[in-house]
Amino acid sequence: MRSALAAAAAMIAVLLTGGMAGIFFAFSNSVMPGLNAIKAEQAIAAMQSMNQKILNPLFMLHFMGAPLFAALAGGALLLVGQRSAAVLFFVAAGLYVLGAFLPTVVVNVPMNNALDGAGVPAGAAEAARIWAGHAPRWTAWNNLRAVASSLSLLAMGIGLYVWGTNT
Repeated sequence: MRSALAAAAAMIAVLLTGGMAGIFFAFSNSVMPGLNAIKAEQAIAAMQSMNQKILNPLFMLHFMGAPLFAALAGGALLLVGQRSAAVLFFVAAGLYVLGAFLPTVVVNVPMNNALDGAGVPAGAAEAARIWAGHAPRWTAWNNLRAVASSLSLLAMGIGLYVWGTNT
């Protein structure tokens, strides 16, 4: 029963973390470059819309569930005597919390809120100023989130490998 719990928690952690790594990667490598290639007024409106639409139950399940299920998998792996694999899942949870969760809460969400609060810019010059102050910093922090969640996923993969070689 404990092994089944560990396996279920690990699979869910991998699924949720992979989803988040993909979202962060896609934003850094396609969404933000795409927004940077259009008029600032359009980029701001699009980003404001995305910021509102991304706050949905499925996103929140992935965002909040990824580190929780990684930690749950780590605890369950400890219970079945898989200390090395457990440590890797705890490391994965820590990487995600420090490199993806906290930057989201401390930097990216406040920046999103500020952009939403800016409303519709009065003209092209104001829009360009707002976007230039937003996009590079937001993307840099998003890059960190992409790397951290990808490294978290990698740690889980190594943890699964270690577990598989020890059974």
